[in-house]
Amino acid sequence: MIPSSLYPLVTALLSNILAQVGKTVVYYYRTGKWDLHWVIASGGFPSSHSSTVTALSLSIGIQEGFDSAIFAVTTIFSFIVMYDACHVRYYSGKNIELTQQLVKDLREMTGLRFDDPIYQEKLKNVLGHKFVEVIGGFVVGLIVPLILCPLFL
Repeated sequence: MIPSSLYPLVTALLSNILAQVGKTVVYYYRTGKWDLHWVIASGGFPSSHSSTVTALSLSIGIQEGFDSAIFAVTTIFSFIVMYDACHVRYYSGKNIELTQQLVKDLREMTGLRFDDPIYQEKLKNVLGHKFVEVIGGFVVGLIVPLILCPLFL
């Protein structure tokens, strides 16, 4: 039997892995193409950030009690991570898209040359998540600890 002290760690890691693999499956469902890049990508459905912190919080609550200080700490941590994934990181990605489009438009409209290497950098557009992607990760993070609970406790 696996030590019960590892229950929060195992559930958080497994939730993360399942969400990352789930992104590949969802991408295939949407496009009909397999792209294993999604196994390591940020962004997309479901949010692995949300699934990881939700699983951690729920497993701590189950193990230590929902009235414990550590459950309160992990829950607040989870809310911050999910808010960040849904708002701050999502809109940072949108700002990158906008900036890249502005540079492209300036090149085309004015013929300006942008010789500085910063303009040649490839930046990642998808940094964060839409709200539904965060909810998807939240659901994965709820299911995994409930399924694994009998194995540890």
